[in-house]
Amino acid sequence: MSVSIDTPWETPEEQATFPESYRAVDPDQLTALADLAFARWHIHPDTELSISVVDEDHMAELHMQWLDLPGPTDVMSFPMDELRVGTVTEPSLGVLGDIVLCPPVAQRQAEAAGHSTQDELCLLTVHGMLHLLGHDHVEDTEREAMFTLQRGLLEEFLGRDAPVETMK
Repeated sequence: MSVSIDTPWETPEEQATFPESYRAVDPDQLTALADLAFARWHIHPDTELSISVVDEDHMAELHMQWLDLPGPTDVMSFPMDELRVGTVTEPSLGVLGDIVLCPPVAQRQAEAAGHSTQDELCLLTVHGMLHLLGHDHVEDTEREAMFTLQRGLLEEFLGRDAPVETMK
């Protein structure tokens, strides 16, 4: 699996100097979560995925630039090769795309939902991956299908109930 995680810090010691919401980012955990998603959704191990961690100002810029919406959001997804869930015999292969996470927004949502920021970041990562695979939640039937996949993967990964979805 080719997952790259871009953070504004270089070392764990440097990460410790960031605000609390950024200290909840565990690159190893997010990589393991992506690895499980690749396996369950039949995505070829050579498929590329990028996860970036940004501050609220950067996220607000992206949000305005790409969606014409003001303010920061929790997660944005930028698909590349329009991959879809593969099969055992034909796994998807290519560049899945980019996920951008904003820990301060994730922390506020986690607090409102009553779970940890780390759980929220896992939820947002899976949510972002599903968007990269063409899922959406505009219509009720799409939402149920997407959130069922999301919950199932998170429950398997976490070994307990998935965190409650935090939809704005």
